[in-house]
Amino acid sequence: MPPTLIKRWVVPENLPVEIDERLAEYPPFMRQLLYNRGIKDELSAQEFLDGRHQRSDPYQLTDMDAAVERLFWAIDHQEPIAIYGDYDVDGVTASALMVEVLRVFGGLAEVYIPNRFEEGYGLNQDALEVLAKKGTRVVVTVDCGIRSPHEARHAGKLGLDLIISDHHHPQDELPTARAVICPKRPGDVFPEKDLAGVGLAYKLAEALFHRRPVRGWAAADWLDLVALGTVADIVPLTGENRMLVRAGLNLLRLGRRPGLLALSRAAGLNIAALTTEDIGFGLAPRLNAAGRLESALAAYDLLTNQDLSAAGLLAQKLDDQNRERQKLTQEMQREAEQQIEQSESEHILTAFHSQYNPGVVGLVAAKLTESYYRPSIVGTMTDGFARASCRSIPEFHITQALDECSDLLERHGGHALAAGFTVKTENLSELLSRLTVISHRELSELDLHPVLRADMEIPLRELHPDYLPFLDRLQPTGQNNPDAAFVSRNLRVLHSKTVGSDKRHLKLAVTDGRITYDVIAFRLGDWFGRLPEQIDILYSFERNVYNGRESLQLKVRDIKPSNLAG
Repeated sequence: MPPTLIKRWVVPENLPVEIDERLAEYPPFMRQLLYNRGIKDELSAQEFLDGRHQRSDPYQLTDMDAAVERLFWAIDHQEPIAIYGDYDVDGVTASALMVEVLRVFGGLAEVYIPNRFEEGYGLNQDALEVLAKKGTRVVVTVDCGIRSPHEARHAGKLGLDLIISDHHHPQDELPTARAVICPKRPGDVFPEKDLAGVGLAYKLAEALFHRRPVRGWAAADWLDLVALGTVADIVPLTGENRMLVRAGLNLLRLGRRPGLLALSRAAGLNIAALTTEDIGFGLAPRLNAAGRLESALAAYDLLTNQDLSAAGLLAQKLDDQNRERQKLTQEMQREAEQQIEQSESEHILTAFHSQYNPGVVGLVAAKLTESYYRPSIVGTMTDGFARASCRSIPEFHITQALDECSDLLERHGGHALAAGFTVKTENLSELLSRLTVISHRELSELDLHPVLRADMEIPLRELHPDYLPFLDRLQPTGQNNPDAAFVSRNLRVLHSKTVGSDKRHLKLAVTDGRITYDVIAFRLGDWFGRLPEQIDILYSFERNVYNGRESLQLKVRDIKPSNLAG
């Protein structure tokens, strides 16, 4: 059983007087929210709230010009082009975007998405050989390839021109290719370093349309896919990412893609009012379920299918797979927790089993990290290799830790908070020993508790419905740009009950004696039966629409007895 994590609440100090004066046209609470997001003057506030941001020139990306030239040569000479994507939502949306864009220009573009179970992540030599035998002349990677120097050399030997488009961090050796487009490569001057894979594919599309305009078409026609992949990949929703997602949400809400319209219905979502939360918790898990349990090509087909009946069948399949994925994740999590309880490692959690489904290990690792607030590694062992997914906490850069062990690894890559690797089974024990040492070095002196950040502390009686139109203007929210969060204290619980199929959620009503609000607290059902008379809550303020009726509610992220500080 995971421990009950005590979360530390952080509430920023009041904004300085001079900033308060500069933002005087906004209500006092909104000034504080803007200041908390680094906004200190009226012009910056207007740009932020209107979703305006200086769009970066795609040709600032190293090798973009070379990529555009090679692609137009292929298009003009009818050379077959393969779009080689990843099997997550970011990779699938990037693949769909690039195939559709190249076909608008008349290109012979086809998709290749590797099978997670048979091929694993990223470029592989067998796939490149298959593509070469089919007559492919150009391979464009999206959301992968930057850590594949050996495979890139093999592509060259096969006569394939490789264009790498990848947002991940490169290793010391860059792949040898016709073009390597990556904002994180050394010396690249492109200012937006945090684009998702689909965001980078979008910049390539922008560059293509800038060089050769097509009447009736623009790169912006694919912003629905950009929004979907960007939110799903949990990259920072700031700067250009936020602008792209904002515009993409507007396009998504038109429901012009039959597959996404059908998937929204299967998820019980109103596509006309779709939010980033709907993407993150409704659409993305269902799209990811295809690649986790079978093949991501089902998700690709859903995104690109123009037949509503066929899309409806595909959407139902993905919805069914998502239910199966949820059940499998819960079973594997229980098994992993049993392993963890028997482990002596204090700072990093590891669980391996030959029967683990490789498509779900990342989800289980994420659940463990959320439950224990420790970096987690979960993997499966087959055919002499262990393949694992890692999730981490802000205090521990998991990919840098793997870099220190690269001599033991067959391949690895990822971000600060998420990574994956393949290692020979014979080297697994040594790898985990080294990672244990590294985690002890980095974490042993730290007081590890999850931190929840609020925007301000406010008496419940001052929380007014008039706030909601201002809060709406903060959208879209996400990573590094969260929903506005408030803290209210000394609230009396009027009644409570657990909800959800597994009773994991808590529904209650609270009052400060003058005003009463309904509360929903997801994953906090364990408070039922032990709630004190008075509580403090950290929450967001929102509208709740149910069966066509709208009400106001507080969505609580954490609860504390009122006599506890912090």
